[in-house]
Amino acid sequence: MSEPEFTARGVGIARWPRSLTRAGEVRIEDGRLALLTSYGSEIDSAPVDAVRAGRPWFAKPDEAVATVNGTRYRLTLHKDRGGSGDAEEARHEDAEASGRFLAALKRAAGRR
Repeated sequence: MSEPEFTARGVGIARWPRSLTRAGEVRIEDGRLALLTSYGSEIDSAPVDAVRAGRPWFAKPDEAVATVNGTRYRLTLHKDRGGSGDAEEARHEDAEASGRFLAALKRAAGRR
């Protein structure tokens, strides 16, 4: 089994209009995107080239939207921080986390 290309824990996963988990996991591994609950149960998964993802203009810096198997999910990716730091730095780190997710998804889709 190979190392995941991208993994983020503590991710809020919502399917409009309700939240599925506030501490889930997003994982890109072996050409698949998997959305998992905090207990490790699979919410949804699909090959990366079948997933559409982006950051809409109305989304917060730490949010991304992914369409997996025809279902739209709102992903809130928070950068882990120990409760210190100012709000501006926190916003920048959260935007970095969602940007890393989108870049990893694009890289993984390009390899297939």
